[in-house]
Amino acid sequence: MKIHESGENYLEAILIIRKRQSFVRSIDIAKEMNFSKASVSRAVNKLKENGFLDIDDSGLLELTKKGEDLAVLIYERHRFFTDFLVYLGVDKDIAAQDACKIEHVLSKESFEAMKKYLTKVKKDN
Repeated sequence: MKIHESGENYLEAILIIRKRQSFVRSIDIAKEMNFSKASVSRAVNKLKENGFLDIDDSGLLELTKKGEDLAVLIYERHRFFTDFLVYLGVDKDIAAQDACKIEHVLSKESFEAMKKYLTKVKKDN
């Protein structure tokens, strides 16, 4: 099943919040992403229906293996593109905004080629 960019953003946010505070609730996502609780509730239910996360009886959200794998991939891309753009001289805030756009559209093949190239460039310097 293909997940949309917005779903990927939710998964990434859940991963980031969990790293920061070890648990995630819908309200945490709403605050992190500056979305309404109703919007988050709809998105969370959709992610649950599609097997990307589970919700326990107390309302805590937990990424499934499938959700975790995708969230880690998206977060890795985000960090890579942010760091790369900053390395090129782009302002950190602009780099983070642009990275958020790039991370969703670049193919796996192109991303891996860019990582390989940058690793080689850094090694040669």
